[in-house]
Amino acid sequence: MLDKENIEKTNAWPFVEAKKILRDRKKNIDKKGKIILQTGYGPSGLPHIGTFAEVARTSMVVNALDYLTDLPKEIITFSDDMDGLRKIPDNIPNKEILNKNINKPLTKVPDPFGKFNSFGEHNNEMLKNFLNNFNFNYTFKSSTELYKKGFFNETLILILKKFDDIMNVIIPTLGKDRQKTYSPFLPICPTTEKVLEIPVKEINGKDNKIVFDNHGQDLEVCVLDGSCKLQWKVDWAMRWYALDIDFEMYGKDLIESAILSTKIIKILGKSNPTGFAYELFLDEKGEKISKSKGNGITIDQWLNYASPESLSLFMYQNPKRAKKLYHEIVSKAVDEYLNFIEKSKTQSELQLLLNPAWHVHKGQIPQEDIIMSFSMLINLVETSNASSKEILWKFVKKYKTNINEKNFPIFDKLVGYAIKYFNEVIRKTKKYIKPNDDQRNALNELIKKLEGCSNGMTPEEIQTEIYTVGKENGYKDNLRDWFKLIYQVIFGDENGPRMGFFISFFGLNETIELIKNKINNV
Repeated sequence: MLDKENIEKTNAWPFVEAKKILRDRKKNIDKKGKIILQTGYGPSGLPHIGTFAEVARTSMVVNALDYLTDLPKEIITFSDDMDGLRKIPDNIPNKEILNKNINKPLTKVPDPFGKFNSFGEHNNEMLKNFLNNFNFNYTFKSSTELYKKGFFNETLILILKKFDDIMNVIIPTLGKDRQKTYSPFLPICPTTEKVLEIPVKEINGKDNKIVFDNHGQDLEVCVLDGSCKLQWKVDWAMRWYALDIDFEMYGKDLIESAILSTKIIKILGKSNPTGFAYELFLDEKGEKISKSKGNGITIDQWLNYASPESLSLFMYQNPKRAKKLYHEIVSKAVDEYLNFIEKSKTQSELQLLLNPAWHVHKGQIPQEDIIMSFSMLINLVETSNASSKEILWKFVKKYKTNINEKNFPIFDKLVGYAIKYFNEVIRKTKKYIKPNDDQRNALNELIKKLEGCSNGMTPEEIQTEIYTVGKENGYKDNLRDWFKLIYQVIFGDENGPRMGFFISFFGLNETIELIKNKINNV
C-alpha cells in the first residue's frame, strides 16, 4: 500500500484528477456510494486511437482512485449511435450504401462491411473488441438502446419542461439563420427514418409531444421512447444527468460544448461532472486525427509494431499537450517505456508515482533487465539481415551469452516487433549517402582505428577511439557531424545508436566489414 503522505504530495495527473473528483463531487458520491466516469464515442466512423486514449486515461484515473477510496468505480463507455449519419468516412468500403442512408440514425444505416445489422453496431463491436483486448474494465451503453427502452424518458420530460430556459442558453451561441430552425429535440421521421433538424411550432407538455414544422407540414412527435433524440450539447448534459456522471474527459475542441452542457445540467437541477480537457492528436502533417479520414496511425498498426504498454505510456504522457501520432513515433515511445522501467528500479515511492510506467502497470512495474533499446534492436535487424525472431535471437546470443528468452519476455516481444517495424516502416525512410573523398578518408581512418582495437575493450573505450578519429579528421569543432556521417553511411539516417555500445555488441570485425561494404556499395 502506498504511503498516504506520498499520495498527497504527488502531482502525477491521474492522482490530481482523482483528488479533484473526490473533492468536487463529494456530496454526489456520498449519496450514491459510487464513482461513475464516462467516455464518449461517436460511431460515425471506425474507432481510432483517440477513442482508445480516453478509455486508457480514464482507467488511469480509476487506478489512482483505488488508492484513495474503497468506493466502487464504474467507467461507462457511451456510444452516441442514435446520431444521424452526416458524412461518408473516407476509409469505408461500399460508400453507395452509406450515401443512400445519409441522416438516418447510425443504428439504422446498413453495415457497409456486411457483418452486422447496422453501421453503428459494426463500429460499436469494433470498439468493444479492442477495449477488451486491453482488458479495460468498462460498461458499454448504447444511445439507441437507452432512448428506445425509455431509460432517458424522465430526463427528457424534465428537458421539455425546461425548454425555454435551455433555448435561452443555446440560442445566443448560434448564427441568425440557425436560430430560426434550432430545436433541442430532433424528431425521427416516421416515413424516412431520418433524424430531422426542423423548427418547433408548438409544445404539448401535458402529453410530452412537440409539433414540428416539417417543411410546411405539421409533424407531431412524442419525445419519449426513441421517437426523438437530443441535439449534441443538450444530449451530453442529459447523459450527465441521467447516468449521474462524476468525471469525463474530452478533447479541447469540445470545451465550448462542455461549457454549454454545464449550464444545461444546472438548469435541470444537478451539478456538472469534473471535466478534463485534453489536447488533440495530430498526424505527421499537423492535422487533427479524424475517424472519418482515417489519418495517423491506427491501433492495429501500433500493436503490429510495439507493445500495448508502449501505447498506454504514450497516452499517459502530457495529455494537455498536442501530440503528433504517426508511424515513426512508435520506436521513440518504446524506448521511453524501456527507460522508465529501468529508472523505476532505483526510484523512491514518491518518484515512482511520477513514473509513467507505474500508471501503465497499475503500480506493478516489471523488473526485467533491459538488454538494449528498441532503436538499437532495429539497427541490428538491418545490419544482421535477420528475417525472423529465431535468427535475430541467435545473433543476440552470439554476443550476449547465457541469455534465455524465457527470462526476458519484454525483450522477446521486442525482437519480433523490431523485424516488422524495420521492414514495414523504417526501411522506406532510409537515405544512405555516398561519402565524398574527404569523408571516405575519414571513414577509412575509422576502419584502421577499429582494426587496432580489441574485443576486450569496453563500449566507452571504443567510443573514445571513435571520437579521436573524428577530431583528427576535420570534425574537432563539430563531432555531431562526424557521427551524423557514420549514421548516414551505415544506417541511412541522421541519428543512430551510441557507436561504442553498438560495436561492442555487433562485434569489431563485423562492424569493420559493415563499414567497408557501405562505403563500396552505396
